[in-house]
Amino acid sequence: MIVQVVQTKGTLLLNDNRESLAKAAAIIKRGGLVAFPTETVYGLGAAATNAKAITSIFAAKGRPADNPLIVHLSDRNQLNLVAREVPDEAKFLADKFWPGPLSLVLQRSEYIPAEVSAGLPTVAVRMPDHPVALALINLAGVPVAAPSANKSGRPSPTSYRHVLEDLTGKIDAVIKSSTCKIGIESTVLDLSGHSPLILRPGGLPREDLEKALGRSIGVAGDKKNSLQPASPGMKYRHYTPRAPLILVTGRESVKHQVLNRLALYHHRKGFAVGLLNTSMQQHLKKNSDPEKFAAKLYSYLRRMDAAGVDIIFAEEVSFSGIGLAVMNRLKKAAARVLRV
Repeated sequence: MIVQVVQTKGTLLLNDNRESLAKAAAIIKRGGLVAFPTETVYGLGAAATNAKAITSIFAAKGRPADNPLIVHLSDRNQLNLVAREVPDEAKFLADKFWPGPLSLVLQRSEYIPAEVSAGLPTVAVRMPDHPVALALINLAGVPVAAPSANKSGRPSPTSYRHVLEDLTGKIDAVIKSSTCKIGIESTVLDLSGHSPLILRPGGLPREDLEKALGRSIGVAGDKKNSLQPASPGMKYRHYTPRAPLILVTGRESVKHQVLNRLALYHHRKGFAVGLLNTSMQQHLKKNSDPEKFAAKLYSYLRRMDAAGVDIIFAEEVSFSGIGLAVMNRLKKAAARVLRV
């Protein structure tokens, strides 16, 4: 079979057949950068054992050097390579939820360079639930470190087109494949301390983890501090559209009315207004399907960028299930949070 390749300003656009994936894997083996799909968002991959390649990820994204990466595996047995210690809870959760949107923070082994973890003694690791991602990592023959494949601070990419918008000419290749079904990054669970702690809510709800472990699990606060973040998404503002986003929170009976009044007022003043709430999205009923809302969240934000809106109003959703992750992203994207 012929490998179909399109080159855009120095970045290759590859299909997701095996021949093309072999070409992508060869790029990773020689220290290059490849954007690839996962079930959460598109990742920007490099060999997790190559410190120079890891540095290239930070440069391509404009990512702060103290913001650690997640290492992606294609086989559970690779966990013993990247982690110095694998506690029983980590083995149990990996068996139960991998492949899937769960990243585990463990003590980092010497196999993984310090650059991956921003100098921390820990490493975040997961096994993605996407056939293209698993095939690529397997063909590369090495764990792959991969943050989201976007310009740092921008809404994460859930299609190859989003990757090209941000990183054309800055990375070696993008794999053209299906969109990401979950649309929100993985849940990051820290197992390196005395008690499990969710550092970043994500595609695996806290309730599922608590049910599996038989105990409550805390969620790290969003407040900035002087400590290095142990997980992506803890310290810096993320997911921001070009227009300022105003997040309306508070009483259910009031917040929707306030959102609509604000939108109407700004529209009458001549502003192009974007609305982001579950009750106004096509094919969605109010707060009825948070998974579908989460899957489209970043796409909605990028569409509003493309439409050139001047201001975005977003409505708070329930914090249960994947709603906790959605609210985490909206709060980090918001220029202002308005409580009513």
